[in-house]
Amino acid sequence: MGDSEDDDIPQLSSHALAALQEFYTEQMQSTNPGGDDKYSVGVIEENWQLSQFWYSQDTASRLAEEAISAAGEGGRIACVSAPSVYQKLRELHGENISVYIFEYDKRFAIYGEEFVFYDYNHPLDLPGRIAEHSFDVVVADPPYLSEECLRKTSETIRFLTRGKVLLCTGAIMEEQAAQLLGVKMCKFIPEHSRNLANEFRCYANYDSGLDHET
Repeated sequence: MGDSEDDDIPQLSSHALAALQEFYTEQMQSTNPGGDDKYSVGVIEENWQLSQFWYSQDTASRLAEEAISAAGEGGRIACVSAPSVYQKLRELHGENISVYIFEYDKRFAIYGEEFVFYDYNHPLDLPGRIAEHSFDVVVADPPYLSEECLRKTSETIRFLTRGKVLLCTGAIMEEQAAQLLGVKMCKFIPEHSRNLANEFRCYANYDSGLDHET
């Protein structure tokens, strides 16, 4: 009788078992990536409900190098709602730079002390270890194309920066960005790994390398 009962239990084929194992592995990696891939752009998948759209590899690299140049030797960089730039900075420069990631998505807490939980609805609700005007450059990408989101994120940016601001947002926000942060549109046009419906641009309040042809 025992044999007949075993025969009634559905059995997965070896192919199905392998596919299931691969799925579980990918899910684990997406929530807790590690090793050499820990800082790869896209290792943590986009959550569209949080309006997350990662930069292309080329754009992430260009923005990371611009941030390094703007911060100067020994400078400090803040990435506000711009996890792709943070990841690329760490991927390219390892521990040789000082950079923090300010992010609402707690999946990025895998980056330890460099992760700062950030909700733009509470722009100055930051931990005591984050001092005012303690970053040489702030790279920011407000999650939503709205005046309210840009205005509140700008409060955070002004609190963090010693002066330099590198902002990435929609072209339709140009006037508000100029009023709030004194930034001007750069020639460089950022791209995302997935095409966005809205035209996206970079803005800076200093003589940026993004405003020169490459």
